[in-house]
Amino acid sequence: MVIGRFRACNATGNEMKRNLRATLKSTIGLLAVASGAYAGYVGVTWLRYGHPTLPSPDDADPLLDRFMPAYDVAERHHINIAAPSDVTFAAACEQDLMALPLARAIFKAREVLLGSERDMTGRPHGLVAFTKSIGWGVLAEIPGREIVMGAVTQPWRADVVFKSLPPREFVQFDEPDYVKIAWTLRADTSDATTSIFRTETRARATDATARFKFRRYWAFLSPGIILIRWAALKPLRMEAERRARSDFRVTLSARTTADRP
Repeated sequence: MVIGRFRACNATGNEMKRNLRATLKSTIGLLAVASGAYAGYVGVTWLRYGHPTLPSPDDADPLLDRFMPAYDVAERHHINIAAPSDVTFAAACEQDLMALPLARAIFKAREVLLGSERDMTGRPHGLVAFTKSIGWGVLAEIPGREIVMGAVTQPWRADVVFKSLPPREFVQFDEPDYVKIAWTLRADTSDATTSIFRTETRARATDATARFKFRRYWAFLSPGIILIRWAALKPLRMEAERRARSDFRVTLSARTTADRP
């Protein structure tokens, strides 16, 4: 009986070892694939730097063009939302990116990689309010429809500093070793109850030195920036549509009350 138990335990141990080896092989394989994909992305992004994709007619943004008609890189995202444009725009301006686990993880990873010691605690939670608190400025705004934010910076630094400028100075800024960045939040009306949310980020280096530094930074770290933008779209849609439903119920209740004798 003792021998039988020993054999059973040995068989169980061997099975656990086989499962562990299979798990390790699978993990290593996944890491290899991920590393290869990331290396491929870095290479492609490096080569495409300075040759951004032009916006489609629907994505074209004359307001943003006023401040950065030419740029080294651009990222655009959009999503259809079952909410009026003003509701969508308000939800976008007030969205708390740090409430997204992926965003927190990416910001933390950047801190670790670059050795940042900047403390972000105590900042406002809304996207526009938060970015203003760390140095971004409003370049232009169409109330209830679009806002253009801008800053000059050196994003490759560990403790990055964003400096806002008046609109005219932002356009004319050409101090060496800097990058100008402008980004938008925009809600286009589809009909009375639906809209399309769009966001675009453009960046342009001021000289060859900054271009080299930013090209390297963008090639290696832009996946995090893009993932945050992408991850924020669905929560934004959920919040805007929740607000639209709430507004509808309030309006319906008010009408019902007014119709009572």
